[in-house]
Amino acid sequence: MGKVIRGLIFVLDDNIDTDQIIPAEYLTLVPSKPDEYEKLGSYALVGLPDRYGKFVASGETKTRYPIIVAGENFGCGSSREHAPIALGASGVKAVIAQSYARIFFRNCSATGELYPWESLERLCDRFKTGQEVTIDFELHQLINHTLDLTYTLKPLGDVEPVIDAGGIFAYARQTGMISR
Repeated sequence: MGKVIRGLIFVLDDNIDTDQIIPAEYLTLVPSKPDEYEKLGSYALVGLPDRYGKFVASGETKTRYPIIVAGENFGCGSSREHAPIALGASGVKAVIAQSYARIFFRNCSATGELYPWESLERLCDRFKTGQEVTIDFELHQLINHTLDLTYTLKPLGDVEPVIDAGGIFAYARQTGMISR
């Protein structure tokens, strides 16, 4: 069996911006310091309106939701790399959105923190937080086990090996583009 990610989903709407993903007050945390990386993850999505509920439980540093399903324009706002880093630090492995702000999509690849899948359909209106899903990388599919339905995703393309490597610099070293 090929690469898969399986887990519970956290569902969001359109235009989730970088201030909602990681508010500016937490940008003083330095992700290259392991303890601050962990702390950054504990603040992931604290800028969301209360109607979404808690993404990371109080007193925890990791979420129980390794997959986010969102609508259009996910990651809009500033160009801060802290946004995908905070999600990755919290335990998110992938986001499936209808569309992304291009800088957020690029930052996912550059940091190697999470896989930014794009859906062909509007899934955020069909799914509910807490449903169990599997992302099948080889088949480009999202399987919602709770609903017993399968959806096609756009292929990741050239960003997949970069994220697999752990980000743009790790990929460049791995492929010989820059010296180790």
